[in-house]
Amino acid sequence: MQQPYASPQTGPDTGQQPGARGRILVVDDDPTVAEVVAGYLDRAGYAVDRAADGPTALERAAAHRPDLVVLDLMLPGMDGLEVCRRLRAHAPVPVVMLTARGDEDDRILGLEVGADDYVTKPFSPRELVLRVESVLRRARPVAPRGPRGPLGAAGLTVDPAARRATKDGVELALTLREFDLLAFFLRHPGRAFGREELMREVWGWDFGDLSTVTVHVRRLRGKVEDDPARPRLIQTVWGVGYRFDATGKEAG
Repeated sequence: MQQPYASPQTGPDTGQQPGARGRILVVDDDPTVAEVVAGYLDRAGYAVDRAADGPTALERAAAHRPDLVVLDLMLPGMDGLEVCRRLRAHAPVPVVMLTARGDEDDRILGLEVGADDYVTKPFSPRELVLRVESVLRRARPVAPRGPRGPLGAAGLTVDPAARRATKDGVELALTLREFDLLAFFLRHPGRAFGREELMREVWGWDFGDLSTVTVHVRRLRGKVEDDPARPRLIQTVWGVGYRFDATGKEAG
């Protein structure tokens, strides 16, 4: 039987010097999991800090701001949800949350407090590294393909290069995924997208838990709609998915 957390010595050697690709804070009270995850990330070229509890994680993040946090949900004392809330209150640091298999409610809560992605235990450390790389790619602006410059409609403006979004001139506090989702909608007004298509185009995943899309749409509505209970901009298209209506008219 294959062990869920194999030694990082069997992982590929990327040739990257540790720290060349950024700093990752790994927060897990299980020393075996933390050691294996840190080993794989180190071999992938990241500088890795570790913490076994919430208060220590917050101290480490304050002393040396990480580029991303790998955060276990079940921590002693202060749980991962509270750690994520406090991290997000200070800075928009990307968070990949580790959750137990089958705890769908906890995964959804993690997304709702600002986690950008999650991986269920037991997991492949290689998969976790790929998820980390995916989140970091979206966190670091690249030269946009297609039309350049800010996107705008219905009082919303998104500047992909600056990673800045506003509503009626007031800056919006969006997570990485919320920002990408809003930018995607603004690029394709009036077109209906299924959740699978949004997951592929916005998240870059060919498979995954579709509730991730549902949660992010709900969170985004809470930040861009005048009345999230009666959305006019991000409308549900029954049997299909979602559509951005730049006119802001209530769906019939």
